[in-house]
Amino acid sequence: MPRNTLSAELIVTAALGLLDRTGIEQFSVRALAKELGVAPMTLYTYFRGKDELLDAVRDHALAAAALTTAYGGWQHQVRTICRRLRGQILEHPCLTSLLQQRPLAGHESAESAESLLRALVEAGFDVENAARAYTTLLGFVVGVTTLEVRLLEENRDPERREKVREIMSGLPADRYPTLVEHTAALRHTVGGDTQFEFGLDLVIAGMEQRLILVP
Repeated sequence: MPRNTLSAELIVTAALGLLDRTGIEQFSVRALAKELGVAPMTLYTYFRGKDELLDAVRDHALAAAALTTAYGGWQHQVRTICRRLRGQILEHPCLTSLLQQRPLAGHESAESAESLLRALVEAGFDVENAARAYTTLLGFVVGVTTLEVRLLEENRDPERREKVREIMSGLPADRYPTLVEHTAALRHTVGGDTQFEFGLDLVIAGMEQRLILVP
């Protein structure tokens, strides 16, 4: 690729695709440069190092979760942002590792945070409770969706899926009566849109209750 056709945005987009295919452990600037058809040192004219590039990739993906225009009640805004964030993580599984290993610090990350915090403040939360609600929502979405990504990966392995089924089916009912009774329901409710919405509804209901209780 000719040097003058490169841009930071093109590099970030290519890096995101490579990360989705290889994972963060196998990702390298050298491999990215090879895919782009340039020398590795060329990429360092845009990013000072691998860490800065990974931050840019993460922030680029998170930018899609931000609300460019606020509309509807605060609950609708919160749901929209959380759904978008989940969608980005499902579309780009590498984000599970990037969000765990790289602290949020970029401009685009700030856009998503701004959207969510603004909705919480408009709902009536004070500074401290808005921050706590934001952290709770972020933890819920990232945690639940990370689990969902891992389960999707495991479900692609028939042997592993069968082993889990055998373990759950073989639990002694006299020792774990409640767990055995709910085994089928637990398999049915792990992951998916319905389960995510159920959990999000619970979190938002708790936030609504908090607004009533805290003057």
